[in-house]
Amino acid sequence: MEVTVYGPLRGATGEKTVTVDFDGGTVGEALSALVDAYPRAERHLFENETLQSGVRVAVDGESVDADDDCPADASLSVHPAMRGG
Repeated sequence: MEVTVYGPLRGATGEKTVTVDFDGGTVGEALSALVDAYPRAERHLFENETLQSGVRVAVDGESVDADDDCPADASLSVHPAMRGG
């Protein structure tokens, strides 16, 4: 799966677009696969094993929720929660 990350997630992955092994499932499972491949991404996405409420994800350009389906060949875009004010 191709994953494009934004903001501080780039520091966790080292690149804007990365490839992650994912066999299909839910968006939440795809994000877990991203964290498995890039453990430093976890703090930007999850809190107590729950997706942070400010994280925005799109599958093939469409906004989705963590429980939505995500095919193995999809393109995922991940915008981490923004902090500060």
